[in-house]
Amino acid sequence: MPVQISVPREVTDGERRVALVPEVIKALTKSGAQISVESGAGLVAGYTDDSYTAAGATVGSDRAQLFGSAQIVLKIQPPDAKEIAAMKPGTVVVALVNASRNLDLVKRMRDAKLTVFALEFLPRITRAQSMDVLSSQATVAGYRAALIGAELLPKFLPMLTTAAGTIRPSKVLVLGAGVAGLMAIATAHRLGAIVEGYDVRRAAGEQVRSLGARFLELQINAEAAGGYARELTDEEKKQEAAMVANAVAAADIVITTAAVPGRRAPILVRDEMVAKMHPGAVIVDLAAETGGNCELTKPGETLMAHEVTIAGPLNLPSQLAYHASQMYAKNLQSFLTLLVAKDGSLVTDYSDEILAGSLLTTGGEVRAKPIADLLAGGK
Repeated sequence: MPVQISVPREVTDGERRVALVPEVIKALTKSGAQISVESGAGLVAGYTDDSYTAAGATVGSDRAQLFGSAQIVLKIQPPDAKEIAAMKPGTVVVALVNASRNLDLVKRMRDAKLTVFALEFLPRITRAQSMDVLSSQATVAGYRAALIGAELLPKFLPMLTTAAGTIRPSKVLVLGAGVAGLMAIATAHRLGAIVEGYDVRRAAGEQVRSLGARFLELQINAEAAGGYARELTDEEKKQEAAMVANAVAAADIVITTAAVPGRRAPILVRDEMVAKMHPGAVIVDLAAETGGNCELTKPGETLMAHEVTIAGPLNLPSQLAYHASQMYAKNLQSFLTLLVAKDGSLVTDYSDEILAGSLLTTGGEVRAKPIADLLAGGK
């Protein structure tokens, strides 16, 4: 019997993306999957019900039927309490769960005996690159961050030679050269700004330079397993702060992207550093969702401090929902090759390292040890 896949409309406030797009649904249905899409699920992202029907999906508005008949539920955000209650035990859920910040939902999914794969836990290995939703969505966020900075800055970004004189190019500083940071650097460079990038991982320097930016160098190597950055020592933090402070003071736009998995975002830009920036400068803090890299950031708000505009946007990929959904759906298409066997049946052996690494709950148990430890500590 072909696997039954359901794609509901996202109900989280501000979420405009959809988990599957018609192009991917067409490929999945050709391989034998039966896909149900909730009416209106892709509309705000630019995908109509008719486009889903044409791709081979069944479109309907009965949410109870959608969840109750599903073997696999594909989502962007984690299911809420009502959605969890509507699913039968054993249903497979694939989503960005943000488990450490949604422990109550994790407990509900565990108790409902759902099998949940949290895409933020995908192992950082070569074989999983085509499934890496964090990277695909970070690409969108970095691009959008550069545009937000340009919009808020009361200056041109490129150098212009006009009849009224020559206008000097603006300076953009990007802190953190992961996927989002590199896209922000590339976008700001394309817009004509003078761009600098900084990351505690020395290996990032070559990537920053390849995009036409200058790399701020500090003789620290803070690269950790999986390509992430480790937390700096106190002495390293002092050295970093001094160099970053000078670069921040000279920048017109500062885009911060630094994150440590499972922990609060590190503070890179403090109040006194903001005070030394020139009036009209802009900070775009991509780490706002985990506390922010700027000490003054307020998640979800754009505020003014020391005559500097500080933006703390949330869920930036949702602002470019069409292509963000397209990229996310392509990632899911790759992930589903591990969950659905060649004969169209649902895989129940999760020993594959990608499935094992991203498995959050199954059979009434929490399998992700860091989350299980957090839940145990909260008893």
